[in-house]
Amino acid sequence: MRQRLVVLMVLLAMAVTVPAWAEIRLAYVDIQRALNECNAGKRAKQQIRGQVDAVTGRLKRQQAELQELQDELQKKGALMRPDQRQSLSDEYATKLRDFQQNYKNAQDELRQKDNEVTSMIVRDLATVVRNIGEKDGYTMVMEKGEILWGTPGIDITDEVIRSYDAMHVPTGSLGEEQVGAAGRHPRASAGGGNEIDLGGGPQSSEFGSSTTHNKRSTISR
Repeated sequence: MRQRLVVLMVLLAMAVTVPAWAEIRLAYVDIQRALNECNAGKRAKQQIRGQVDAVTGRLKRQQAELQELQDELQKKGALMRPDQRQSLSDEYATKLRDFQQNYKNAQDELRQKDNEVTSMIVRDLATVVRNIGEKDGYTMVMEKGEILWGTPGIDITDEVIRSYDAMHVPTGSLGEEQVGAAGRHPRASAGGGNEIDLGGGPQSSEFGSSTTHNKRSTISR
């Protein structure tokens, strides 16, 4: 809400300070849609989902081993010698700890990769937006998520996507030019903001498809 009030205050200030003869041109961009629909975003989504599938397969195999050990303890434990039962119980506990640690490490690694590539693409998109704004003489280009309402006619998201795709540049190469430069870029997903869903955690019997929650992500849709 504070951000929206700031935007409105800026617009009011512009209306007062800009000479009457100057044309105020406003536009907005849906950065999340641009992120999902640009070629770089689609490639990132495919790559990360491939990594999620590979990790899920490995964790499923570990989980199957755990289930076999648990079944053996439940069905045969009472018939085993105490030392045999203890050895099998210790093996199960060790493998459970390994599984839980592997699950956490996999989530952290995938989330970090998603955050990194998302940030790179968003910085590229911010550069494209700036170039379009300067070229077409816009007074201000805002992010859709931070405005209360805007006519579809001033939505330049499609133009941003087309311009970015037409450049055929390596992901992040445009944003490198802007790192450290003045100006505000649209927010990318921050570390710890996204959860890579590998299916509900170590206690789950099944692993689901990859999704993310909260903030901006290349695999959020």
